[in-house]
Amino acid sequence: QLQLVESGGGLVQPGGSLRLSCTASGFALNYYAIGWFRQAPGKERKGILCISNGVGGTYYADFVKGRFTISRDNAKNTVWLQMNSLKPEDTAVYYCNVRLGGSDYWGQGTQVTVSS
Repeated sequence: QLQLVESGGGLVQPGGSLRLSCTASGFALNYYAIGWFRQAPGKERKGILCISNGVGGTYYADFVKGRFTISRDNAKNTVWLQMNSLKPEDTAVYYCNVRLGGSDYWGQGTQVTVSS
C-alpha cells in the first residue's frame, strides 16, 4: 500500500526552527520527485519546494529561499524539510506529495504553528 506520512510539526516561536519528515511506504521515493506543500487557514494549498529523483535537484519558492531546505535520506525512504527563521506567516498544515502513475498521493499533513 502506497503511503506518505508527515511528522515533526508543532508550535514554535518566531525565529525558531523545525524539521519535518515525510516517510514513504509501498514505493522507493528516490525514484520520484517529492514536493512539500502547505495550506494556511482559508487559503489554497501552495507548493513550497520539491526535490527531484536521482541526483536530487531542488526547487524552492521565493518566499522560503534561504530559510527552508529539502533533502532526501534514501536509506530511510524519507524526505526532510528543514525550516529555519520561521515567521508567523509560515503557520500552515504542511503536506508532502508524490505523483506516481499519473496520480497524486498526499500524506495526512502536519500542523506548524509559529507564534509567540
